[in-house]
Amino acid sequence: MVDRQAGTSDEVASESARTAAGHMVAKSREPGRAASTGEAPGDQAQGQETVIEVSDLTNRFGKQVVHHKLNLDVYRGEILGVIGGSGSGKSVLLRSIVGLQTPASGRVRVLGQDVSSLPPERRSTLERRFGVLFQGGALFSSLTVIENVALPLIENARLHRPEAENLAQVKLALAGLPADAGQKYPAALSGGMVKRAALARALALDPDILFLDEPTAGLDPIGAAEFDQLILTLRDALGFTVFLVTHDLDTLYTICDRVAVLSDKHVLAADRLDAVEAIEDPWVQAYFNGPRGRAAKKANRQLTMETH
Repeated sequence: MVDRQAGTSDEVASESARTAAGHMVAKSREPGRAASTGEAPGDQAQGQETVIEVSDLTNRFGKQVVHHKLNLDVYRGEILGVIGGSGSGKSVLLRSIVGLQTPASGRVRVLGQDVSSLPPERRSTLERRFGVLFQGGALFSSLTVIENVALPLIENARLHRPEAENLAQVKLALAGLPADAGQKYPAALSGGMVKRAALARALALDPDILFLDEPTAGLDPIGAAEFDQLILTLRDALGFTVFLVTHDLDTLYTICDRVAVLSDKHVLAADRLDAVEAIEDPWVQAYFNGPRGRAAKKANRQLTMETH
């Protein structure tokens, strides 16, 4: 069913971002440069700060090696889409970066700090600069939506409940949710509204980096397109970096500045979409030139013609 209650993110999120951002904790960020600027990947790398640096990362579970000497850089302000076949370790890579998975070897530096070597207090401070939207939203079912969003503000920012809930209401508006959604429990929300509530919680502490794990999974095409546009609108308004694990081809074509392909335990490529599509790799060609890939490219071309 189409998620009508959440509103159209093009209109709701744009207006919410303009009106609510002024009430947020002030932070200075450099706006990101999208792939639509026409910059080559090399220009982007030279002109932007690396905010995530993964070096020689190896992850294993028992005898199963998921990553072997994997390397990846993520630049400030970009939306990086991470794709790969099932079992390629996309979510494991995300968990390694945010500190939920301890790698067997290698180094992960985020915002200039080595995640694995930080003492607990400094690591906790660093993690407050992340926002994470997990698969399924991972909202606490026993808390209302506004209590879910206020929780990190109470626990990490040490705000009193009334102040935290007032700020949480601002985050819900940024995520495009109606005012009355905050008093509902997660079970009373549609799938699209759960995603938006989880996004509001991920935005609670004004993150420098937003991690999204399959954010459009389970949404109908209209709801998925609206959520994509919401992410793009918020990135442009607030300037955070987005690390986005996805299978959604439409997401890649509409909002991602670069795409990283995980294959054979490492990053096969991390480049602009047109360059990645041209890679002579069986999985890449099947992914982008199969029926869904062709349909996504056709839709993107049509959208580009309509907007120009």
